[in-house]
Amino acid sequence: MPKRSKSSAQWLRQHFDDVWVKKAQAMGYRSRASFKLLEIHQKEKLIKQGMRVLDLGAAPGGWSQVVVPLVGRRGQVIATDILPMAVLPGVTFIQGDFSDEKVVQQIQSVMGSDAKGMDLVLSDMAPNMSGIPSSDLPRAMALAELALELAVNCLAPQGSFLVKVFQGEGFTEFRQQVLKHFQRIKSHKPTSSRPQSREIYLLAQGLRTAVNASIPPRGL
Repeated sequence: MPKRSKSSAQWLRQHFDDVWVKKAQAMGYRSRASFKLLEIHQKEKLIKQGMRVLDLGAAPGGWSQVVVPLVGRRGQVIATDILPMAVLPGVTFIQGDFSDEKVVQQIQSVMGSDAKGMDLVLSDMAPNMSGIPSSDLPRAMALAELALELAVNCLAPQGSFLVKVFQGEGFTEFRQQVLKHFQRIKSHKPTSSRPQSREIYLLAQGLRTAVNASIPPRGL
């Protein structure tokens, strides 16, 4: 078995000593990230019964797991990730890269005839971090931009978009880009986010339907 690097071993120690990791394990959540979405939901009353929700970069399923009981039986949860995800009752999972037209077509197929019928698009995606901001931030921003593109093209009028981004180069420009498509935007730094992390969550609400066509759709 290959020897772990010093930084990797340190991350593992911090991860398993993390109070939120222990709390997630005790409560049966698949990820400590579940608490981030729960906190934002509690503040914003974000997820309601009957909503249709698309969870991008969903594996291992911590956010989808939170969403399912909140949308109830009348709701719909679609999740996608390039990684596999264990079956989660109430979730339709599509494995693949959501920027691939074939994957978008699969999402469209699950959505049915209402191709702009999602109420909420979630993205907790992040690239594998190297610890080098000049490399990590552009890759993280590229994922956020792809998520925004898909959200604009599949959300219902007045729909919402919650996305993880990282403060630093490109953040202000991305926030302005989001505001071109949504009526209002808020920033959230959940308590369960690691203090040293640059991550922040942008909640954009009220899709401006007049600009939907300004981002060319990928198969939707």
